[in-house]
Amino acid sequence: MNYHINPASWYSVFAVPCELVDKHLKLAGAVQLKVLLWALRHNDQPINDEAIATALHIQRADVSDAMLYWQECGLLIEQNEDEYIPTAPTSHLTAAQAESPAVPAAVPPAAPKPPVKLLSRPQKADNAFVARRMLESDEIRFLMEEAQQILGRLINNGESATLLMLHDDYGLPVDVIIMLIQYAVGIGKGNLRYIEKVAINWADEEIFTHEQAEAKLRLLDERQQAWHTVEQALSIERRSPTQREIEYANRWVTEWKFPAELLHEAYERCVDQTGKVNLRYINKILENWQQKGVRSLEQARQEQTEKAAQQPQKQVTYDIDSFEKSGVFDDLTWR
Repeated sequence: MNYHINPASWYSVFAVPCELVDKHLKLAGAVQLKVLLWALRHNDQPINDEAIATALHIQRADVSDAMLYWQECGLLIEQNEDEYIPTAPTSHLTAAQAESPAVPAAVPPAAPKPPVKLLSRPQKADNAFVARRMLESDEIRFLMEEAQQILGRLINNGESATLLMLHDDYGLPVDVIIMLIQYAVGIGKGNLRYIEKVAINWADEEIFTHEQAEAKLRLLDERQQAWHTVEQALSIERRSPTQREIEYANRWVTEWKFPAELLHEAYERCVDQTGKVNLRYINKILENWQQKGVRSLEQARQEQTEKAAQQPQKQVTYDIDSFEKSGVFDDLTWR
């Protein structure tokens, strides 16, 4: 479906730099865009943090961060009290004037800009904005209520702002967020810090549908079961695995499909040789078995026997004359 701007809206417009859309629209957060649009709309007036915070119901600290972001991008300039900076036109234009293309003026080439320091994440909304969104949207209200039911407790203001940010700024649908909360509680990680971290990863991976979320959860469940198998076979104390350990477990159990008895055999050989559990050493053993087609404990032990038989045996001599000539008895004192 195609869309176009309502012509009636062109009777009152204000200027927006093309650079905002061309370079920064994808990277900037919701709060940063709101702050800049408000500043552009009121460019003929003094602009300060307090006025913007009051108008947009945003915390003043968030406004300051957003203004600093746009200064570093080069779209805002901090103005001294006695300095005059020309403002962009904000007059009411007719429809014909708005639709007619402007003739660009000759502009000297701009000096190279320093690298832009991007904020790590969108800014979370304040309590008033979260409450207003819950009043405006049945979907957002359902998200907050369902999250409390799954977590089994009331969520605080910061947690509500986190859930709203995942929906509004990162674009995750309500049903996907709820599925993620259910998964986190199921594996014993029902805290919003973990949920937020995983949700941001999902947004980066563009997991935005119910079907994509189901497929991701199946993959995570397979990896969790693979680690549980490795955990038991290697006698590892129950704990949260690292990302490298998850990758090893997924390779050994899901991809190579080694049974627990072979994992335990590789573990015992590793400890015999190194005196400790070394997953990299175990991976080398299993990789060798994978290449040779070893699929059972009997084959693994037969392979070990054949390997030992191929190694040359050291010859042991008991020639007394050789010992005497070597001088090993020279320092001995006989009594």
